This record gives sequence, C-alpha cells and structure tokens, in this order.
Amino acid sequence: MYIAREESFGPVMVISKFENGDVDGVLRRANATEYGLASGVFTKDINKALYISEKLEAGTVFINTYNKTDVAAPFGGFKLSGFGKDLGK
Repeated sequence: MYIAREESFGPVMVISKFENGDVDGVLRRANATEYGLASGVFTKDINKALYISEKLEAGTVFINTYNKTDVAAPFGGFKLSGFGKDLGK
C-alpha cells in the first residue's frame, strides 16, 4: 500500500497482518521502502523486540512506545530519510 511505502509525517500508524511467527517476512516488508526515519515495535516478547530492532533499517526504533526519546540521543535516518546520524560516527 502507498501509505506503507511513503514517508508520512503524521500522526500516521500503519498496522498490517502477518502469519504467526513470520518475523523475517515482517522485516522484509518493513524494510521494503526508500525511507527509514523511525519505526516502532510492540510486543510482549523482549527477545523478539531486540531481534527486530537490530534488523530494521530505521534511524530510531521505539519498543513498546513511540516518539519518547532523550534530546541527547543520536538522531537521523536511513536511506532517503535524513542525512545520516546526528551525533553518530
């Protein structure tokens, strides 16, 4: 869908169904975009959240929350979002 591929400045949340346990399929869909500013993972399984957060191509990955960060944390995006990481390498 268009909304899942474009960089929307919202508030916008895309929720899509997936087969039980198909985490890698979800990651392929999530990373199949030209953008990657921020993403969110909501789950009760912390190991799954950490696995997904490492594989997502996004500048910021929020776990069980969204848009809650420290102003001193590095900020930036992947791909066509942003211009690299502020305060990064």
